[in-house]
Formats: sequence, C-alpha cells, structure tokens
Amino acid sequence: MHKSTRVLVAGLLALAACGPGDTARVRPNPANQKPAYFNLLALLNEQSTLLNRRQPSVEKQVLLRDGNQEITRVPKTDWEKELQIFQQADINKPALRGLYAVDSATLTSGAVRRTYRRLPGTDHPVEQLTVVSQGTKVQTITANVAQDNPLVYSAKTLEMSYRQGQLAIYRVTGVQKLILFDSVRYAVQAKVQ
Repeated sequence: MHKSTRVLVAGLLALAACGPGDTARVRPNPANQKPAYFNLLALLNEQSTLLNRRQPSVEKQVLLRDGNQEITRVPKTDWEKELQIFQQADINKPALRGLYAVDSATLTSGAVRRTYRRLPGTDHPVEQLTVVSQGTKVQTITANVAQDNPLVYSAKTLEMSYRQGQLAIYRVTGVQKLILFDSVRYAVQAKVQ
C-alpha cells in the first residue's frame, strides 16, 4: 500500500471513529425533549391505572337508532379498554410537531384553555383538541376527530370532564357514513360513580 493511501485510510478511520460522539452532541435525544403538545396518552394511562385500582361503577347512557335512550350500570370496567377510544385524539407525536397551531387563553375562573388546531393542508384526523386546566389538574378535554375518504366519512366529538384530578364524565358523539349505506348517528355518555 502506498504511503498516501495509508494516510487517507487512517484519516477516514479516525473520522469514522469520532463521528457518532460528535453527532450525539449535535442532536438532542428525543426522549429528553419536552412534549410538543398536550400529553394525552400519559393522562389516559394515569387515569386507567387509578380507576382500575379504585374500580368505580359506571352509569352509561346510550342513544339508540330509534331516538330512545338506554341507561346501564356497569359494576366493573377494564379502564384501559374503556378509554382506548380517546387515544384517537393524541396529537403528541414527533411526526405531528409544528402541524397544529396552539392558542392559550386564561378564563375568568383562572383556568387556562389551550386549543390545538390542525393547520391547513395537514393530513391527520384530529381537527382540534381543547384542554382546560387549573394549575396541573385537567378539568375538561374536547377533541374533534374526522375521517373522509371515498369509502367512509366519520366525525366524532370526544369529551372528558374531570373533578379533582379524576375522570368524572366522558362522552362520545358522532356520525358515520359508509358508501351505499345510510348515516349512523351515535351518542354515549358515562358517569363514573
């Protein structure tokens, strides 16, 4: 091997050996970054754990197709499954950073309302997420989620109300229209006892 080739290979090996260390200092670790938006999944996990430990009963009101309302009391609930639908409103994902405008307002009660609105041209089902909190305690969460493609149109509103940091009431209302079928409207409200 020629002397110039050996010098070139040694130089490349030296650069390759120190590359990752330099790169780690330039790029921050995503795990250490503060969430860009409201961390809904963390709240849902916290509430699921709390409610599974407490095992409160739930009173559910379901609006039927004929317009009648059915009320059912559920004595035991798997809260992780029960709250799973609210995960659809999660916008705190790295791929969604910068795709939602954030508006904050202080209400007369002193609570803070943060509204995350999807920017035009963003292809994500969560149109809007609104979180009202007093200090570190969430009071209400409302999300509008929609899907529109050639096969299906669906739109739903997800709502959660908290009392003293614990889930008290949650609702899901919406409409779904499959191609060649009639629209189906639905509404479910549940009160945690």
